[in-house]
Amino acid sequence: MDIQLIRNATLVLHYGDKKIIVDPFFADKGSMPPFQNTPNQDQNNPTVGLPFAIDSLLDADAVIVTHLHPDHFDEMAKKRLPKDILLYAQNEQDCQVIQEAGFTNVHSLENSPQVGDVTIKRTNGKHGTGDILKKTGIVSGVVFTHPDEKTLYVAGDTIWCPDVEEAIQTHHPDVIVLNGGAAQYLVGDPITMTKEDIYEVYKAAPNAQIVVCHMESLNHCLLKRTELSEFLSMNKAADRIAIPNDGEKLSYN
Repeated sequence: MDIQLIRNATLVLHYGDKKIIVDPFFADKGSMPPFQNTPNQDQNNPTVGLPFAIDSLLDADAVIVTHLHPDHFDEMAKKRLPKDILLYAQNEQDCQVIQEAGFTNVHSLENSPQVGDVTIKRTNGKHGTGDILKKTGIVSGVVFTHPDEKTLYVAGDTIWCPDVEEAIQTHHPDVIVLNGGAAQYLVGDPITMTKEDIYEVYKAAPNAQIVVCHMESLNHCLLKRTELSEFLSMNKAADRIAIPNDGEKLSYN
């Protein structure tokens, strides 16, 4: 498989013989306001531009939207993606919202769909703790399997929690993509993975290669790549964890 980080949580996967986009976030740099009640209110989103033109992303076999937050499925994605593209959302409620935006080939991940020989299974997560979950809502991850590929688990917007541990124990992924960044409101705990959360995944999946994205592209994501890299080195956990730059492609054979 090839995993290319575009920006934030947007990935292009070449898996089996399929090209799959995960969480398309195509906005121009600075075209969206900062998230409310978060640090760095002087920074518009996204804080960085796309590494290359959107046109190169649009010939996908399928698109997966793990949840409907605007940094995972934004107005520019709604505008630029073909309206008849095969698109999967986490549940029927999200499917309806996407259909209302004009998309005509929308399906739920709840049914464990197949795209060719690629099987996709939905997993659960927790986008924060406590009362903040009323704001962040339901989120999902996805597990990809194919007869000729390693098992891939894209955890989505979640902290380290029993849902993630269960997904690892159930699916035994060979490659795991985590949304880091330690995104933070002014009140409450982080709503995406901290460096400590990432280390917990490292320990829970001793045979997996790990990729960390969702960093340095939003005003409220406070964990930087350099800080994470230093922490992993200090804890002797850098051997199986990649921290790609925007546009970087990783291959796992």
